[in-house]
Amino acid sequence: MNRRGFFQSVTAAGVAAGLFSRRTLTAQTRLAGKKMNLSFTPLDLKLRYPFTLANFSRTSTPAVLVEIEYDGLTGYGEAALPPYLGESKASVCDFLGRVDLAQFKSPFELEEILADVDALAENNTAAKASIDIALHDLVGKIMGLPWYQIWGLSLDKIPPTTYTIGIDQPDVVVQKTGEAAERFRILKVKLGRDNDKEMIETIRTVTHLPISVDANQGWTDKVAALEMIHWLKERGVVMVEQPMSKRQLDDTAWITERSPLPIFADESVWRLYDVAGLKQAFHGINIKLMKCTGMREAWKMATLAKALGMKIMLGCMTETSCAIAAAAHLSPVADFTDLDGNFLIADDVFTGVRLIEGRQIPSDAPGLGIVKKIV
Repeated sequence: MNRRGFFQSVTAAGVAAGLFSRRTLTAQTRLAGKKMNLSFTPLDLKLRYPFTLANFSRTSTPAVLVEIEYDGLTGYGEAALPPYLGESKASVCDFLGRVDLAQFKSPFELEEILADVDALAENNTAAKASIDIALHDLVGKIMGLPWYQIWGLSLDKIPPTTYTIGIDQPDVVVQKTGEAAERFRILKVKLGRDNDKEMIETIRTVTHLPISVDANQGWTDKVAALEMIHWLKERGVVMVEQPMSKRQLDDTAWITERSPLPIFADESVWRLYDVAGLKQAFHGINIKLMKCTGMREAWKMATLAKALGMKIMLGCMTETSCAIAAAAHLSPVADFTDLDGNFLIADDVFTGVRLIEGRQIPSDAPGLGIVKKIV
């Protein structure tokens, strides 16, 4: 980040902080003595297509929806639970059952509340994110503002979201690509098996849209990986996620130094404390709310990454429009977004984020701007 950009970001943050402080003081005075009530519901999100990565395939994603009620308003949150997170509906419900929001004076005590939630147990990042997202939704509703405005961000800065094409048979890849090419401006392709070139060549029979690729740690040899990256660039690929195992950081750094495309960390980065140590190994980081415990830490990660001169990608799991909207409010800070999770499920529980010219645009309504469907 150059000097001018740094001072612009500091100024925007200061304006947002001042607005937040003024409205917070007014709301806290009005709402003194009221209590927050937490409730949660486990469910399974059915996928539109089987979701296949380098090492496994699945047809649904377990999730837990969270509601925090306060003074007649309800904040919504979500824990989406793909297998690699190591969480389950049972573990999330157990964790949430230990959260005591009644000890806090108001939802505006975000830093203190979320620090207390984080300290309840190690890991459990999706469970923690569900509380964080619900609190942000609630606070925004009390303030009467959407979160992108509270943060001082412009929707005009939101980059187009990728749409994921999972590893599959060529005829299915052609079908998925044809459907996606009509609505999206950039595709994301899962690689990391023995048919990587076939996947790209199949997609190129359908569309010439830009492509980002995610190897999901599937490549093992750094020289072969770099050769593949050069091949991909010639075919319209614009970035690469996690080419090698998170345990091969030196090999990844070797690739990053020589790569003609930006290399982003995914499995290598979870939370704020991971970011600084990855500066020499990656050009950028993929921030996911379910991994970093939610919106508050995601904001901090993005701020640190920019200060280190790293690029930012905002990613997601297979999620409802609740968590997607939460990330969409932050997305103006990103260089790339991968916020297609609500399109991958067949039974979205919320509305409130809109796909406009390939970009996931959050609502102007207060908080996250989402509405829960009647099911």
